[in-house]
Amino acid sequence: MVEGISHITFVVKNLQKTAELLETVFDAKKVYDSGDKTFSISKELFYLIGDQWIVIMENEETVNRTYHHVAFKIKAQDLSDFERKIKKVNLEMKPSRSRISGEGQSLYFYDYDNNLFELHTGTLEERLEAYQN
Repeated sequence: MVEGISHITFVVKNLQKTAELLETVFDAKKVYDSGDKTFSISKELFYLIGDQWIVIMENEETVNRTYHHVAFKIKAQDLSDFERKIKKVNLEMKPSRSRISGEGQSLYFYDYDNNLFELHTGTLEERLEAYQN
Protein backbone atom coordinates (compact mmCIF):
# COMPACT_ATOMS: atom_id res chain seq x y z
CA MET A 1 0.00 0.00 0.00
CA VAL A 2 1.37 3.40 -0.97
CA GLU A 3 1.40 5.79 1.99
CA GLY A 4 2.06 9.01 0.07
CA ILE A 5 4.97 10.84 -1.52
CA SER A 6 8.33 9.98 0.06
CA HIS A 7 10.37 12.70 -1.63
CA ILE A 8 10.67 14.71 -4.83
CA THR A 9 14.05 14.98 -6.58
CA PHE A 10 15.08 17.68 -9.04
CA VAL A 11 18.24 17.38 -11.12
CA VAL A 12 19.86 20.83 -11.40
CA LYS A 13 22.99 22.34 -12.92
CA ASN A 14 23.87 24.55 -9.94
CA LEU A 15 23.07 23.38 -6.41
CA GLN A 16 23.67 26.75 -4.76
CA LYS A 17 21.53 28.71 -7.19
CA THR A 18 18.61 26.27 -6.78
CA ALA A 19 19.14 26.22 -3.02
CA GLU A 20 18.66 30.00 -3.02
CA LEU A 21 15.46 29.56 -5.06
CA LEU A 22 14.04 26.99 -2.60
CA GLU A 23 14.97 29.09 0.43
CA THR A 24 13.70 32.38 -1.05
CA VAL A 25 10.47 31.27 -2.72
CA PHE A 26 9.40 28.37 -0.51
CA ASP A 27 11.12 29.20 2.82
CA ALA A 28 12.66 25.72 2.55
CA LYS A 29 14.79 24.45 5.42
CA LYS A 30 18.04 22.66 4.51
CA VAL A 31 18.40 19.41 6.46
CA TYR A 32 21.35 17.76 4.64
CA ASP A 33 24.31 18.71 2.48
CA SER A 34 26.38 15.87 0.97
CA GLY A 35 29.43 18.10 0.68
CA ASP A 36 32.36 16.06 -0.65
CA LYS A 37 30.66 12.74 0.15
CA THR A 38 28.26 11.27 -2.35
CA PHE A 39 26.14 8.40 -1.15
CA SER A 40 23.89 8.69 -4.20
CA ILE A 41 24.81 9.44 -7.82
CA SER A 42 25.98 13.04 -7.31
CA LYS A 43 26.25 15.92 -4.83
CA GLU A 44 22.90 16.63 -3.24
CA LEU A 45 21.03 18.80 -0.77
CA PHE A 46 17.92 17.77 1.18
CA TYR A 47 15.23 20.29 2.10
CA LEU A 48 11.91 20.37 3.86
CA ILE A 49 9.15 22.45 2.34
CA GLY A 50 6.40 22.18 4.92
CA ASP A 51 6.63 18.49 5.72
CA GLN A 52 7.66 17.48 2.19
CA TRP A 53 11.18 16.14 1.60
CA ILE A 54 12.74 17.75 -1.48
CA VAL A 55 16.08 16.65 -2.96
CA ILE A 56 18.20 18.63 -5.40
CA MET A 57 21.05 16.79 -7.16
CA GLU A 58 23.74 18.34 -9.31
CA ASN A 59 24.19 17.22 -12.93
CA GLU A 60 25.42 19.13 -15.99
CA GLU A 61 22.85 17.74 -18.44
CA THR A 62 20.23 20.14 -19.77
CA VAL A 63 16.65 19.49 -18.73
CA ASN A 64 13.98 20.11 -21.39
CA ARG A 65 10.77 21.95 -20.57
CA THR A 66 7.57 19.96 -20.26
CA TYR A 67 4.34 20.23 -18.31
CA HIS A 68 5.71 17.76 -15.74
CA HIS A 69 5.58 19.69 -12.51
CA VAL A 70 5.22 19.69 -8.76
CA ALA A 71 2.39 21.69 -7.26
CA PHE A 72 2.57 23.06 -3.74
CA LYS A 73 -0.60 24.07 -1.87
CA ILE A 74 -0.79 27.69 -0.78
CA LYS A 75 -3.50 30.03 0.52
CA ALA A 76 -5.19 32.36 -1.98
CA GLN A 77 -4.29 35.43 0.07
CA ASP A 78 -0.58 34.53 -0.32
CA LEU A 79 -0.53 34.52 -4.14
CA SER A 80 0.87 38.04 -4.49
CA ASP A 81 3.57 37.39 -1.87
CA PHE A 82 4.72 34.32 -3.78
CA GLU A 83 4.67 36.19 -7.08
CA ARG A 84 6.94 38.84 -5.54
CA LYS A 85 9.35 36.14 -4.27
CA ILE A 86 9.49 34.45 -7.68
CA LYS A 87 10.29 37.77 -9.36
CA LYS A 88 12.93 38.50 -6.70
CA VAL A 89 15.02 35.54 -7.89
CA ASN A 90 14.39 36.37 -11.58
CA LEU A 91 12.46 33.25 -12.53
CA GLU A 92 10.30 32.98 -15.62
CA MET A 93 6.61 32.79 -14.86
CA LYS A 94 4.33 30.87 -17.19
CA PRO A 95 0.75 32.03 -17.80
CA SER A 96 -1.78 29.98 -15.88
CA ARG A 97 -3.98 27.63 -17.86
CA SER A 98 -7.63 28.51 -18.25
CA ARG A 99 -9.65 27.48 -15.20
CA ILE A 100 -13.26 26.91 -14.29
CA SER A 101 -14.79 28.54 -11.25
CA GLY A 102 -14.03 26.74 -8.01
CA GLU A 103 -10.87 24.87 -8.93
CA GLY A 104 -8.44 27.35 -7.39
CA GLN A 105 -5.75 29.63 -8.77
CA SER A 106 -2.17 28.88 -9.74
CA LEU A 107 1.19 30.47 -10.33
CA TYR A 108 3.49 28.51 -12.65
CA PHE A 109 7.22 29.14 -12.94
CA TYR A 110 10.38 27.51 -14.22
CA ASP A 111 13.48 27.12 -12.11
CA TYR A 112 16.96 27.65 -13.57
CA ASP A 113 16.99 24.10 -15.00
CA ASN A 114 13.56 24.16 -16.70
CA ASN A 115 11.75 22.29 -13.91
CA LEU A 116 8.17 23.54 -13.73
CA PHE A 117 6.65 24.42 -10.35
CA GLU A 118 3.06 25.31 -9.52
CA LEU A 119 1.73 27.10 -6.47
CA HIS A 120 -1.94 26.16 -6.22
CA THR A 121 -4.69 27.48 -3.95
CA GLY A 122 -7.26 24.70 -4.41
CA THR A 123 -7.73 21.24 -2.98
CA LEU A 124 -8.50 17.95 -4.65
CA GLU A 125 -11.99 18.00 -3.16
CA GLU A 126 -12.69 21.51 -4.51
CA ARG A 127 -11.44 20.54 -7.97
CA LEU A 128 -13.53 17.38 -8.13
CA GLU A 129 -16.63 19.32 -7.06
CA ALA A 130 -15.93 22.04 -9.67
CA TYR A 131 -15.48 19.44 -12.40
CA GLN A 132 -18.69 17.66 -11.38
CA ASN A 133 -20.71 20.87 -11.59
